[in-house]
Amino acid sequence: MDMNRSMGRAAVLAAVLALSACASQKAPATADVAVSRNAVANAVQAGAADLAPEEITAARAKMMRANEALAAKDYKLARELATQAQADAQLAQSKAASAKATAASNALNEDLRVLRQEVDRANSQ
Repeated sequence: MDMNRSMGRAAVLAAVLALSACASQKAPATADVAVSRNAVANAVQAGAADLAPEEITAARAKMMRANEALAAKDYKLARELATQAQADAQLAQSKAASAKATAASNALNEDLRVLRQEVDRANSQ
């Protein structure tokens, strides 16, 4: 009888541990998805839709899949996809920032070129 009682307690303990593990996975997965959602939004605000369309499209697709996995309670997959989406969004944001910096640098170089021409013209008169 003690053996059956011990086996029953072990089974209950295992079930409780399994349930708590599932519950503990849900919170991090939900948080990861939320962080990734913010990363995608930040990239879009930085101009990634125009300046890094491939990367932001990949990030959005992974975000959608992460949300689907979260709804299906596949927390491990949701977390993985959210992490990938966040990385894609950060890459998109970096590419957008780089493109903006390059455009600003090119504009400044053009302004300097025009200014040098004006100085050269003024000095030659």
